[in-house]
Amino acid sequence: MRTVRRMVHADVLASVTFVTLGFLALFFFFDFVDELRSVNQGVAGGYPLKYALVVVLLESPSRLYDLLPITVLIGTIFVMARMAQSSEFTILRTSGLGPWRALEILVGLGLMFVLFTFAVGDYVAPAADRAGQLLRSRYLGQITVGQTGAWLKEKQGNDSYSVNVRSLLPDGSMRGVRVVEFDAQGRLLSVVQAAQGGFAKDGTWLLTDVSRTDFNTQLDAGTSAKPDSVTRSVAPSLRWPSTITSEMVSVALLQPERMRTVDLFQYMRHLEANGQSSQRYEIEFWKKVFYPLSCLVMVVLALPFAYLHFRAGGISTYVFIGVMTGISFFLLNNLFGHFGNLQNWRPWLAAAAPGLIYSVLSLGAFGWLVLRR
Repeated sequence: MRTVRRMVHADVLASVTFVTLGFLALFFFFDFVDELRSVNQGVAGGYPLKYALVVVLLESPSRLYDLLPITVLIGTIFVMARMAQSSEFTILRTSGLGPWRALEILVGLGLMFVLFTFAVGDYVAPAADRAGQLLRSRYLGQITVGQTGAWLKEKQGNDSYSVNVRSLLPDGSMRGVRVVEFDAQGRLLSVVQAAQGGFAKDGTWLLTDVSRTDFNTQLDAGTSAKPDSVTRSVAPSLRWPSTITSEMVSVALLQPERMRTVDLFQYMRHLEANGQSSQRYEIEFWKKVFYPLSCLVMVVLALPFAYLHFRAGGISTYVFIGVMTGISFFLLNNLFGHFGNLQNWRPWLAAAAPGLIYSVLSLGAFGWLVLRR
């Protein structure tokens, strides 16, 4: 069986690699055409053509991560259908390759795809995407979200802070930092504004060109608070202790689905600790956990195609079915994420639902077509 396993694995790997390269080349062309509008244009004059190629190449790992379950399904279906059409799989069955042994061979291959997808999505794609964003910002302007940037919240003792970061600069530092301090009763205590900010090794923020406004409030005879005095001061620099890390700011300013699983988990816990809604980031966290497992589901879904009987030329129909099934999984995965966020579903259920649905389909097809027929 070692020879059979090696033959099936080699054919599937070659087919999946070919399909993946084809899809990546197609999306590379589309992304490059879209990126041409930023060549020698934009806020800072645009960037040269070679940097447009680099930016598109840095986006390729994220494309690869999104496409892997689809290409794994298409490539495995093609190999299984071709083996059935040429009677190759029939010969293997008469030689002792039972359904469970065939399933075991494909599951082992699927686990390899799971590990590869996890490595690409958690290490390669986030680093490449961040490098691409910083390269784009170097020529086209800083990274920002909307008109006001990103807002974060933090509690320190009895006081709470609302932090606004307008944008990230190409070197990873922050621009336009505002820190608003409130006491336990929600009264405004101070507002700190800084032109730029960075992160020290001990976790503190290094703010430069700082202006600070302190509101000294006191309670009157009633229940409202009135400002007793307002003090304004300026300083060239200020160290502000904070548990908000550079990764958390990146999550708030960049796409959460492009961040590492650990960074999403830390940011999710930070939001919960500060009384903020973390529903969206919890869904993205669980999607990062379950998405690589979809490759395992796809190889199991492709196994029944080896037990079908084909006429000449009929293989193209089943490859088309594989393409449509992969696209439907991708759309359903995004759809459940949005529905889960809008309807306040349990995050793990919203993220796992597409994989569970296709797992039931794959096991049902295996049980009906392989075991019963």
